[in-house]
Amino acid sequence: MTTQQLRPIRGVHNAPLEEFYTSGHRTCQGCESALVLRLMVKAAGPRTIVLGSTGCMYVANTTYYSTPWVVPWMHTQLGSSGSAATGTAAGLKALMQKGKMRDEPINVISFCGDGGGVDMGLSAISASLTHPEYNHLVLLYDNESYANTDIQASGSSPWGANTTFSPPGRERRIMNTRWKKNTAIMLAHGHPKSRYFATGCPSYSLDLMNKVRKALTIGGPTFIHTFDPCPKGWDYDPKYSHELGMMAVEAGLWVQWEMEDGKLTYNGPSRMIATGRRKRRPVVEYLKRQGRFAHFTEEDIAYFQAQVDEMWEKWGTPGISSVKLDLTGDRA
Repeated sequence: MTTQQLRPIRGVHNAPLEEFYTSGHRTCQGCESALVLRLMVKAAGPRTIVLGSTGCMYVANTTYYSTPWVVPWMHTQLGSSGSAATGTAAGLKALMQKGKMRDEPINVISFCGDGGGVDMGLSAISASLTHPEYNHLVLLYDNESYANTDIQASGSSPWGANTTFSPPGRERRIMNTRWKKNTAIMLAHGHPKSRYFATGCPSYSLDLMNKVRKALTIGGPTFIHTFDPCPKGWDYDPKYSHELGMMAVEAGLWVQWEMEDGKLTYNGPSRMIATGRRKRRPVVEYLKRQGRFAHFTEEDIAYFQAQVDEMWEKWGTPGISSVKLDLTGDRA
């Protein structure tokens, strides 16, 4: 089955005017995940099937007898975004081969949250990336918690964040002692035959839409991981969602990159930071804007900053992979 040839969008004024994710949803004010879905399907166009696993963006988009989706869409279970993508792509291919439907390129996009993708659905996404004969995109929208079920900690929750599963107390201030799981590059390294992986952020809308278009055009199974500020879970005024996304990228907490056929490229501010043309923002400016880090002491902030510094200064691939080649030691 061939893919649609979706051309890059050369500037916001050239972005499609049509909306395929419209009114009718119940997302929170300032929800960046809703913006991710809007940009995603705007870039994909009308000949698209969307599959959504259980999470914020399923529950908020399924008010009784109402949906914001203009394109066909289907709900799938919490850990099944990869399975649904593969099954739908395989079903379309079989129907076209049997002549039961017109042979035409149809985009298949399956989305999941960090609970359904970073944690429970990781194996299904991995399995979907091992089938190069099926064209689809899995998009993981990451608000760094199980936001649909009351802000529990997930594998994407940052160190020290206050969640309902990791509330700070008098005796133990830091309850979530894990660093954020590096999902996108883990999948990219583990599935070298898949042609396209990327990260994105709705604060950089043109970059995100073009990555969606590239993922759908290149063929085979592809994966995009987005960073989605969440007013409810992160405890901030909803009007700052867009700004917080930019601050995370500028502080080096979220790295904008894409990997096409094994070639890694940084995007936007991340590229400028990696090449030394721009200094990273201090993480304190980002942390202080959110109530989930209100319990941090100066020592906690210094530790957080040191971890980000190490990520950029010591890792073999700054900001992305913790694997560094060492050629100085003796051979066994």
